[in-house]
Amino acid sequence: MRLYPLGQQDFREIIREGKVYVDKTMFAYNLITTQKYYFLARPRRFGKSLFLSTLDYLFQGEKELFKGLYVYDKWAFETYPIIKISFSNIGYREMGLSRAIELQLKEVGEKYGINLTSESNSTKIKELIDKLKTKYNNNVVILIDEYDKPLIDYLDKDNLYKALENRDILKSFIVYSKMLMLS
Repeated sequence: MRLYPLGQQDFREIIREGKVYVDKTMFAYNLITTQKYYFLARPRRFGKSLFLSTLDYLFQGEKELFKGLYVYDKWAFETYPIIKISFSNIGYREMGLSRAIELQLKEVGEKYGINLTSESNSTKIKELIDKLKTKYNNNVVILIDEYDKPLIDYLDKDNLYKALENRDILKSFIVYSKMLMLS
């Protein structure tokens, strides 16, 4: 009997542990091959983070994980540079959203051996995309998860000002990004 991956959001972990995975790679393939940018919004606990994880491994070119799934013989499995940020765990409560984004972008840059010199986060994301595209001579994949977390965490009456502040920070950051976003 195969186990259900209750609470698990990592595609590789689910596949390697042999747990039940409902194949949604046909939808991933169709999204990737038909359009450029998507905003996917679904209710909580609807599998958005797992879907994002699936896309991440697809763009990492990890073909062996997809054996037996729809996309296995349809995708080239080349490796793309990926900017992946989950706003649920970047530490915005402790250091503020702007600083947390700055550190995430720096971390992604360091992962790829890129030093970012731009001052603001909105230009840092553009710089990171441009440098990755040049370095790897390939399109850059941007995966954003839980983008709304820095907003919904502050929707109570006493902290609404913080939600509005974070909204403005996110707007300026996202303006320069062409991204796939999942809430």
